[in-house]
Amino acid sequence: MHEVHQGQCGLCVHFGEHDPDKQKLIQIRTRHEAPEDLIEECGLPRNVALHLKVTPLSGCDNFMSA
Repeated sequence: MHEVHQGQCGLCVHFGEHDPDKQKLIQIRTRHEAPEDLIEECGLPRNVALHLKVTPLSGCDNFMSA
């Protein structure tokens, strides 16, 4: 498990927002920990068409706290 900090994708509202399994996202946001092999799609509107895949430890300037 990796520790997830404020400003990283795992705590962003756009991280995995189109994934129907919200339970794993809730666990990441409450525990601030994520599995090493987790990759989700970024739901940031300008990235949706790119189908950008990110890890919970990734980050960008458009972070929005969940």
